[in-house]
Amino acid sequence: MTLKINTSKPVLVTGSTGFVGGWIAKSLIEKGIVVHAPVRDAQNDKKLKSLKEISNKEDGNILFFEADLLEPKSYDKAMADCEIVFHVASPFLYKFNDAQNDLINPTVEGTKNVLNSVNRTKTIKKVIITSSCTAIYGDHVDIQNAPNKILTEEVWNTSSTIDHQPYSYSKVLAEKLAWGMEEKQDRWKLIAINPAFVIGPSLSGKSTSASHEFIKQLGDGRSKAGCPKFEIGMVDVRDVADAHVKAAYMDNVNGRHIVYNEVTSFLSLSKMLQEKYPQYPLPKKELPKLLVWLIAPLIDKSITRKMISRCMGYTWNADNQKAITSLDLKYRPIKGSIQEMFQQLIDQGEL
Repeated sequence: MTLKINTSKPVLVTGSTGFVGGWIAKSLIEKGIVVHAPVRDAQNDKKLKSLKEISNKEDGNILFFEADLLEPKSYDKAMADCEIVFHVASPFLYKFNDAQNDLINPTVEGTKNVLNSVNRTKTIKKVIITSSCTAIYGDHVDIQNAPNKILTEEVWNTSSTIDHQPYSYSKVLAEKLAWGMEEKQDRWKLIAINPAFVIGPSLSGKSTSASHEFIKQLGDGRSKAGCPKFEIGMVDVRDVADAHVKAAYMDNVNGRHIVYNEVTSFLSLSKMLQEKYPQYPLPKKELPKLLVWLIAPLIDKSITRKMISRCMGYTWNADNQKAITSLDLKYRPIKGSIQEMFQQLIDQGEL
């Protein structure tokens, strides 16, 4: 399918130095588009290096603007004259001290501030928001209660709260806020990308993403005794970026889009890595649910017994056909993605 790209108009990408946002920015630059990238510190050469190097080699360009997600009107200057906004910035933290300040406020207030800037910027025609499958379900047991036990774009997460699965709760609040703001106007169109668990290499070197922390934990010996019986949909970060770009430049794309390639268990991931990295202390078996329920909260306070009881041992199932059809997605095999990610962690001295 043909992408209708207008290279005469810049686009804005929030979170361009992050895991997903970096790949979106790269794809846009390679297509000859000028990317406006709001960042907290436009003088941080180390953090901006990879994107600057990409723009030096391609027809497109990237311009950095200092801005703060939590500061109203902070994005107005970066958004000036843009036609499309990719709102990607959102914390995906493995550990945090305060759910309200570390997750909820940056995600929800950040979304509100970005969309208020969109409302003030008359050139904006389309907004692509990075949501998550966690805005569709909170715990795996929720999938058993979905129609036909399959997640679809019509389903919303109703089980997460600020005290239980606060990351998921933040994504629900942010996406619902975005749809509510879109309904109150008729100039710009909102499209949501709802990826499952995102894996693959990072453009910006070391990442604080929870997905990287999880893969480190799988390979550094902490999971040597075994891993939980847990499965989830997975998708390569480059395919997630592709979904965003196609949503922006293809016709007849509407609503939410579940994006993932394969449903994979933690043990299956470990086996994929063992094939190439047999020297690492990867888990070779699944632990009994009762054992995980007893000991996991003692080892990691972010893992609660409620979480274990509602997530471990359940089947994960979601319908990804809408994204495949409307966005013409061609997914990478998960095995190659997870091995690339693991190798990058090795190369960076994190394993």
